This record gives sequence, C-alpha cells and structure tokens, in this order.
Amino acid sequence: MTPHAPTGAPDDGHSGGPDGGIDAVARHSGGPDDGIDAIAWDTLRHAYGPATDVPAQLRALYRPEDSRTAADQLLTNIHHQGGTVVSSAVAALPFVVRAAADPEVTARADLLELIACLAHEGNRAKERWIAPGWAEAWDLAVPALLPVLHDASPRVRAAVVEALSEAWGRADEMLAALWTRWSLESVPEVRDRIVEAAGELAGHADLERAGTVRRLWELTEPGASAALRLRAVEALRTADPDGADPRYARVVTEVLDGGDLGGRPLTRTIGLLGEDRAARVALTGRLLGNADASVRREALEAVAGELGRWRSAVPALLPTVAAHLDDPEPDNRLFAVRVLGMCGAAARPWADRLAGMVDDRGEPYPPARDHALWALTRIGDARCVAPLARRLAGERPGFSYFGIHSSGWWTHDLGLRETLAPLAAHAGVLLPPLRARLAAARSADETRALCQVLTDWGPAAAPALPELCALLKTAGAVWAADALAAIGPEAAAVVDRARLRALIDTPPKGQEAFAPRSLALAYGRLTGDREPALALFLPHKDTLLGRDSAVTVLGELGAASTPYAGWVRELLHRYPTGRLPLRAGEALWRITGRADEVVPVLVGAIEPFARGGARPSVTETVRLLAGIGPAAHPAVPVLRAFLDADERPVEHGSWRSVPDDDALCDAARAALLSIGADSSRHS
Repeated sequence: MTPHAPTGAPDDGHSGGPDGGIDAVARHSGGPDDGIDAIAWDTLRHAYGPATDVPAQLRALYRPEDSRTAADQLLTNIHHQGGTVVSSAVAALPFVVRAAADPEVTARADLLELIACLAHEGNRAKERWIAPGWAEAWDLAVPALLPVLHDASPRVRAAVVEALSEAWGRADEMLAALWTRWSLESVPEVRDRIVEAAGELAGHADLERAGTVRRLWELTEPGASAALRLRAVEALRTADPDGADPRYARVVTEVLDGGDLGGRPLTRTIGLLGEDRAARVALTGRLLGNADASVRREALEAVAGELGRWRSAVPALLPTVAAHLDDPEPDNRLFAVRVLGMCGAAARPWADRLAGMVDDRGEPYPPARDHALWALTRIGDARCVAPLARRLAGERPGFSYFGIHSSGWWTHDLGLRETLAPLAAHAGVLLPPLRARLAAARSADETRALCQVLTDWGPAAAPALPELCALLKTAGAVWAADALAAIGPEAAAVVDRARLRALIDTPPKGQEAFAPRSLALAYGRLTGDREPALALFLPHKDTLLGRDSAVTVLGELGAASTPYAGWVRELLHRYPTGRLPLRAGEALWRITGRADEVVPVLVGAIEPFARGGARPSVTETVRLLAGIGPAAHPAVPVLRAFLDADERPVEHGSWRSVPDDDALCDAARAALLSIGADSSRHS
C-alpha cells in the first residue's frame, strides 16, 4: 500500500536554513518577542498551510487569558494528528520550550505535552516526514527542559518527564536526572511518569542502563504499591521488549491475587506477561471464576484477546467462556455469547444452549438474545432463521443498520448486514419479511442496510426485484443498483435501463460525491455498457482516488481494454501492497489472460502477511488466486503458511479477528483446491 502522506508533510529546504529551525534555537533565548520576527514564517508549513499565524500564537502564550487557547492552536497546527514533524514545528520549538520553562506562562503543562508529542513523532516517523533540522533543534532544546523537573507544579513535573523520555540521544543524562528527581519526589503521578520514562530511556542508554534495570526490579518487590509494581514491570518490558523473565509472571500473579490493580485495566495487566502464554491462560482461567462480576467481565475480555490471537487457545479457553452463559451478571452472559459467536464453528458444542437463549424464556436480557441469534449464524445453525424472520417482521429487529469496525471489545448492537449476510441459503424464509421491511423503510440507513444484505445474497435475492426497482426512483437508488447488479441476469431483464443511466448524471441530492461511481459500475454490470463508467473514470485514472475505479472497469471489460494493459501493468508493479495490486492484478489477468506476470506480484503482495496483519484485501487476493487456478501454483507455500499458523495472521484486538481469520483460511483452502495442491491436511 502506498504510504499515506501525513497532513502538513515537511517542506524540503525551509526548516533548516538561516531563517528557522536549529538556528532559531541557538540564537534566541530572550523574552516572548525575541527572535520571532527574524523567521520567515511564510516559507514554513503546518497542517493547514503557510505558518503565518504561528508568531501570533507564540506571543499569545504570554497572555494569561489567551495562553491555553494559543497552546491548543499550536498543537492543532504544528502537530495535528502526528505522523510528521513539519517545518514550522522545528522553527517554533525554541519559543515553545522557552514559554514552557517560564513560570509566568499559564499553559506550561499543555506546552510540555505538545513538546512531548513532537519529540515522539521525531523519534518514530519515517525520515521523509521529518523536516530538516529537527534532530538538532530537539537536542538543543532538551537542556532547557531539565530545570523544569524541579518545578513547584506536579502536573508540570509529570509533563516534562514525559517530554524528556523522548530524549533518546541523551538517555544516560536523562536517566541520571530522573533518578535524582525520584529521590525528591513524593507525588505518585510524577513517580509513575518517572518509572515509565526510565523504561523508555533504558533501551537507549549505555552507562545508566544496568543501574536503571536494577532499580526497576527493586520497584517490583512486594514492599511497593500494586500500581508501582505493575508500572515497573511495564517499564522493564519497554526497556527489553524481547525479554522473557519468569519474574514478570510472579509479580503480576501476586498483584492480581492481592486484588488491587491500582486502577489499571485487567487486560493491560495480563498483557505484561508478554508471550508467556501458559501464565496468561492460567491467570485468565482463574480470574473467570472470581466472585466479583466486574473482574469476571475483564477476564472475559482478556480471554477474547487470547482467542482472537491464537488458534490453539480455542480448545483451552472456549469451554471456560461457555460456562459464563449462566453468569448471574447479564452483561457477562452477553459477552460470553459474543465470544462464542466470534469463534464460529468452534462454538458448535454449545449451539443448543445458544438456541435456547433466543427468546425471553431462555434469556431475559434482550441484548444477549440478539447476540445469541448472531452467534447461531456464525456457527451455521439453522435455528436462527425463524427467529430472525420474526425480528424482520416486527418493530424491533435488534440489530444496527451500521457495521462497526473499530478495535476493542465493545458490545454495541451487531450489524444487520453481518448477521444476515451468511444466510442466503435461507432466503426463502427471510425474504418475505425483508421485502416488506424494505418497502416500508423509514430511513436511508435502513434502506442501505437491507439493500446491502440483498447484495450479499446475490441471485438468491431475485424475488426482491420489485422492491429494488421501485427504489431507483428514490434516494436509495445507489444501494438498490448495487443489489440489482449482484442479482445478475434476472435483474438485467427487468431493470429500467434509461432510469439507471440517467441517475449517473443526476444522482439523488446529497449523493453527488459518491453515487455516480457506484451507479456507473452497476449500470455496466447490468447492461454490458461500460461507456458511462469509462467516461467517468478514465479522465481521473492517474489520480489517487480515481485509479481504483478505472482499473476495476477496465478489468470488467477484459480483452477490450488491451490498449490500457501497459498502464495497468505499470500500476501492478509500482504499488506492491494493499488493494491496488489486487485490483490491477485481476484487471491485467482478465485483459491479457496471462497469469505468469500477475501471480508473482500477487504472491509478493500477500507473502509478508503470513507473519501477521493481513487485511481483507489479502483474503480477496487469495480468492483471486483461486479463480486463476493451476497457474497460481507459486502461491502454494504462502497459502499453506496461512493455514499452518497458530498465531492468526490477521489484525488482532477486535471481534473481527476470528471471522477475518476464518475467511482467510476458507479462501486459502479453496485456492489450494483450485490450484490442484494437496489441501487434505488443512481441511
């Protein structure tokens, strides 16, 4: 995937010259106005363009009534969302540091947080996103921050510790200063920040490393508070990320047995065990039996994390989760149902129990009933069908019209689309109430969700053609067109082509930004006439947003797109990861029929993800390889690697981890079968 350029990317040649950057740090050390006007701010950039407003914001820091607002504006402008260090940040740094060290400035803690954010990006962003002169400017700024360690304000002291934790080039000096402050410090918040900073700096230190590690281990002993013991373990793991010391498990177990986590989330605490999977499984198993319902809830979340990461965790932990289908706390039952549903077919031994929870006789808590229905769809149990038909016919479907893709273990309403999408085989039962609901839909969100279900069902949704065709005269036309295209020839025979063609030029009001592209593709798929799509996409084929659509329609045209084969080929080789090689590879294969030049690129695009982090585009690429068939034989090793892994080669940390892994494995098995490779050991 092409790296996304962070907003306000550095402007080469503007931050390290005579008018800014490091020279400003070296020359200016006086009052609030000293040196600001000597910098050509109009040649520097921030997230929103030329940095001409930065001087006024720097001066406003010294006015008590404006100081915090100015600090917030600087954060927005010169840090924004991170990922870069802009040229104006280099030039502004000495003035921000000077204000942060001035006791008369009211926004000092905010400014120190801004400095820490900038230094964080300077240490981690790719070099091409860091403006020239930053490293030198930061190195010169650090000494001016050291005296602030002894400020009267605990909040200021905590903030400066966080900033100094980023002074990696002066790690030994910083550690010596921090431990000196530690000997004087009595405020727990500041002591916590010092421990965190010590862990961050120790990995970059020489002389102070051994002493810091020794001090941190001393802080893990029982005499310290639970919170400090855990923070010290976290710092040690930061200092040595690959370390596997058995004492970590001892400390974490002792703290958990004491029942006081010092306000830390249980999942974060268990995470301190790192790759000690035996200790993690043992701890979570014990905590699931805790008398405190909130502890059981956090333990369930920790178990979800294990199951979402490791395939081998399923037989070890899923039975303990299933036991909580009878938890006296309703939200814990809900969470247990959600975990079982996440694990899909592996939860089949508890299908009877889940089927008994789909009405109020078996489960009094409505959200748990909703999730039980969804879990049955994930398992593939037909007992979900009749209750879902009743839901569709009733006032309360129990499912959201949106799909949520954020990370974490939230238990918001499940999406209607993800619940119904796997049930095309049961369209005969589900379509009558779904069609009635579609005809009476009360909102665009409801219309969109129902049309998306029909799109997923494809030809099985053909009985809904009257409702979908009627939608072409409404604001739901764009989603109806997608569903009609997915249904295929039956839809093509009855659709109002003239109406659909006119919508490309005059889409529903408010949808001008996205509807024409989708409508043009649907029109081409239904009618075979790709001219509207080509006229819409080809003029923008070399733009970031336009090339995906252009490649898609050229691929659908097949051999007729031969004049563009060279352009598609160039895209295929220019962008090695993400969705573009998938789209370009499929298009080129359909245009030329040559798998020999496409397959190696596709294999190269997915091979790195055998080690983890695979997104849905990887699964789509595997499906394409299955479509190519025997000529995709070079993909066999990576397909087997996907299937042989214990650690799921997808993104972890959310409810989608297991479903995404299941989809990848299903696609890999199908590809091996299509290629003609032995897939028996992966069945």
